[in-house]
Amino acid sequence: MANLHKAQLLQTLRERFGELRRLSGSQSLFVVGEDAAIIYFRYSKVHERGRTFFGLRDVDLKQLEGRNSFLCLLVDDGSPPIFVPFADFEEVFHSAEPASDGQYKVQLISQEDSRQLYIARKGRFNVEGYVGMGALELSIDSDRLRAPCALTHSQVQTLLGGVGRLKGYEVWIPDHDVATLDWTMTPRYNVAHRIPPGFDDVASILCEVDVVWSSASTSRIEGLFEVEHSTPIYSGLLRFNDLLLTNPALSRFHIVSNDVRRAVFSRQASRPTFRRSGLSELVSFLEYVNVLDWHSRLLKGVTDGHAA
Repeated sequence: MANLHKAQLLQTLRERFGELRRLSGSQSLFVVGEDAAIIYFRYSKVHERGRTFFGLRDVDLKQLEGRNSFLCLLVDDGSPPIFVPFADFEEVFHSAEPASDGQYKVQLISQEDSRQLYIARKGRFNVEGYVGMGALELSIDSDRLRAPCALTHSQVQTLLGGVGRLKGYEVWIPDHDVATLDWTMTPRYNVAHRIPPGFDDVASILCEVDVVWSSASTSRIEGLFEVEHSTPIYSGLLRFNDLLLTNPALSRFHIVSNDVRRAVFSRQASRPTFRRSGLSELVSFLEYVNVLDWHSRLLKGVTDGHAA
């Protein structure tokens, strides 16, 4: 089935961009046009608990360096492909070690709210904003990489709250931040007046988290987001670590920041203290531009009459 999924996607790409050229020495590396982009195709079946597993050859990743290149992750469940700009993760892979077979072992983890790329010993990274061919099309059509995403801390909080509401969650934002939300970024939504019940042991910590999603029907916390705009990423990780150690039932932690801090996140999340507590396996990195893309896609679905 891997060849069938890949063949179908290759045909779609040919119809959109013209003929593709396979690089010599690899069955998985293809060049679009006159080096307009290079795509590294990887495929996985869906395994227990919805997990998928990919092996990325070190020798293949080296051919992506310095080019407009993408990791294309294909899954056999009919979901759209994920095109991850390699430049966004190049430094993370540079600091990682391949396995004895020369491959980096990565997983694509699908949760109710998002898809996350897990790179062994480097952490989880939200890839919801890379679903579909949007990033690839923008890069090729405009002949450039994605434009920088200049958002403020308050704008990112507003968008994260908007994503949560579009997904049907209750949204908590600290009282002192509510007045600074930017309603030009998203349709206005109601902000919860209190933390969900049942978390008295961590209420004093939760009320300082930048954005909290919770289920209205079960009061279960579905997402915790710390926006690290200028503050150290380490401070957000410490707050999450305190939450995890006090209430191990909490698990959906997200550090949100600019792409330039992705490698910093990877280094900090790999500290022994966070590996010992288990936080390094639970926390993911979410880039500003992915928040914007995620919100735009969900809002479009609602506008078009589709379910979020």
